[in-house]
Amino acid sequence: MQSPAENNEAEEHAKTMIDYINKGEKAAYGLANRGPIKFGPDGCLDPDILEAYWRYGYYVLEGVVDDLELADLRVDIERVLTMAPVEPETDIDAHGRPALNLQFEKPIFRFTKPLSDPLGGTDLNNGRHPVKMLTPKAGTDAPEWTVSLLDGNLQIMDSALRLAGHPGLLKAAEAICGPDFVPYTDVTFIKEPGLGPSVAWHQDGSTHWNDDDWDEGAHGFNSMTQLYPSTAENCVWVIPGSHKSGKADIKQMVAQSGSERIDSAIPMVCKAGDVILMNRQLVHGSFANTSQHRRVSINSGFFAKKKVLNVTTKLLSGVVTTFDEARITRRSRIIALAIDARQQKFPKEPRYTYEPFAGQENENRWHEKNRQQLLKNYNLDNMYI
Repeated sequence: MQSPAENNEAEEHAKTMIDYINKGEKAAYGLANRGPIKFGPDGCLDPDILEAYWRYGYYVLEGVVDDLELADLRVDIERVLTMAPVEPETDIDAHGRPALNLQFEKPIFRFTKPLSDPLGGTDLNNGRHPVKMLTPKAGTDAPEWTVSLLDGNLQIMDSALRLAGHPGLLKAAEAICGPDFVPYTDVTFIKEPGLGPSVAWHQDGSTHWNDDDWDEGAHGFNSMTQLYPSTAENCVWVIPGSHKSGKADIKQMVAQSGSERIDSAIPMVCKAGDVILMNRQLVHGSFANTSQHRRVSINSGFFAKKKVLNVTTKLLSGVVTTFDEARITRRSRIIALAIDARQQKFPKEPRYTYEPFAGQENENRWHEKNRQQLLKNYNLDNMYI
């Protein structure tokens, strides 16, 4: 996809970032937290990977998704984007067809003004984005809106459903959250070149910060599969180790740095096909994408079951809800279905056994006949804390 024409503001933003980017990249590649996915003699995730994850708050698993699977994911992304409404609050795509949104009760597409920061300094998302990022003006031929997020990966893309059943990534989830880990939501972040908006500095999670049993994994983690290279210009930036210290004072961090370019932050740079495991309690954010490079990140998130069972919280939508056993079971079943869908596509690949549904493989087969019944509105059951 081609970016819109550059203008002075976008060019100035890119120039302003050069020194910051160079320093951040050097620091990122200096950390001992990237390499191929590996397992110990017991078949569990290599303990060195786990140790580095907990030390820094993230780990880059290199080359997890091969070229064939990567191509399938990219094709599905393009198919879905061609079915997006032409703008918010409309029902027709750019080809005059009914938009994909109409098939689901929960909207699939999130639109944002190009290069904007819709969250920073607002009360949105429970007020977790306290400082606004710099928002350069987009190019003169930029569209009024850009798709910045897809909600409900597994119901709109079969390739994403199969990715959710990846045995190595599920072993990583087990290592971090325990064998009864719970999936909470599935989204795709899209930052088109010259258009992609900022996501202001924040920490995910709003439920457990003041709990007596709070720990550095209290709000779970995200598994972030990169469909294109994740560059310092378009990627998520983090403050390594910030997941260990509780609720951060982001306003103070920005003030001490003199701008939204926080001094201690580094970019989570990686190649296409790499997967980033990122602790949700890390202070993280991303800058407006004034570069010529696209980023597409397929995100799946997981909690330890004990951290979500019977928790009452306010969702980002403002709805207050309780995650009881029945809701957790409904939501978690998608993992069992994803495992079966992947096994059908890759029959020679080792099959992961998901403990909450062990021995129920015959009851959790994936097939076309049950697509609508199983997936149409599964995303209404997401569990965000």
